Amino acid sequence: MSRSRLEVLTELVEKNPKDSFARYGLAMELAQQAEFDKALEHFRTLLKSNPDYAAAYYQAGQLLKEIGQTEEARRLFQQGIEVTGRQGNFHAQSELRAALEEL
Repeated sequence: MSRSRLEVLTELVEKNPKDSFARYGLAMELAQQAEFDKALEHFRTLLKSNPDYAAAYYQAGQLLKEIGQTEEARRLFQQGIEVTGRQGNFHAQSELRAALEEL
């Protein structure tokens, strides 16, 4: 019997908690399964350990928006805009700006 994506990602994060890609995947999978608190916990851990992980700002902000935590979503989008500006990642920055404007 094959393991679920959630099981695989959880194991990857347990084996290497600093693996940003695996943690991001786990957060996304948890969000998809409506495990919002757990997903946010992993997004927050990811951004604390890797504050340059631009995609996490957008996805965590969208999740916060979805569950009605607009002010925290606004803060994350703004932080993401700053990060992507420093990185020169203008595509991601424009997506974050658009998300912020939709709040």
